Amino acid sequence: MIDINALIEITARSLAISGLATLFASLWSIPIAILLSIGQRRWARLLIAIFNSLVGVPTVIIGLLLYLLLSRSGPLGILSLLYTPYAIVVGQALLITPLMISFGVEVIGVRAKNLIEMSLTFGASTTQLLLTIIEEASTRIMAVSILGFQRAVGELGVALMLGGNIRGFTRVFTTAIALEIQKGEFELAIYLGIILILVDFIVIMILRILGWRK
Repeated sequence: MIDINALIEITARSLAISGLATLFASLWSIPIAILLSIGQRRWARLLIAIFNSLVGVPTVIIGLLLYLLLSRSGPLGILSLLYTPYAIVVGQALLITPLMISFGVEVIGVRAKNLIEMSLTFGASTTQLLLTIIEEASTRIMAVSILGFQRAVGELGVALMLGGNIRGFTRVFTTAIALEIQKGEFELAIYLGIILILVDFIVIMILRILGWRK
């Protein structure tokens, strides 16, 4: 019989960790995307190319690098973050950063360029320009964050390497599904998979609604 408590616990933890990771990633990804969108110099184009290439970096590479940094013998071992939910949050936030910046530049860029021309006409300052872009592109910015959340909640490598899949502490959707399949117990894995698919479906529907609004 399915363990309802475990199902609820894993679902709540997964959404909380990925939601927090998305929030943190948005704090730096959105401003960077906006700045790169309005940047006309060579360094801006170079950074965009770098972030585009980083989107395809395997999650296990990011997990390995962070593991080495957060392990006891690593430079950040003193923080004791390894095998905690906080380590997963950090890992997921870094994982989705290139994706959010690349997508943000793509969807905000056209709107930003139109606003730049208008702002130059009216003599707006840089601060006024940035605030105007954030206000006018709020729907697109929300879409960037939602896409980042969708990527984070379905991630396995970082969550497994940094969280350790500890029951009642760091176990999330993907690590729990992997464990249950490895054990040959598919019932909980199937239910978790259904919930994960529903979460992805809701995210896609929100993105479509935002697209219709746009």
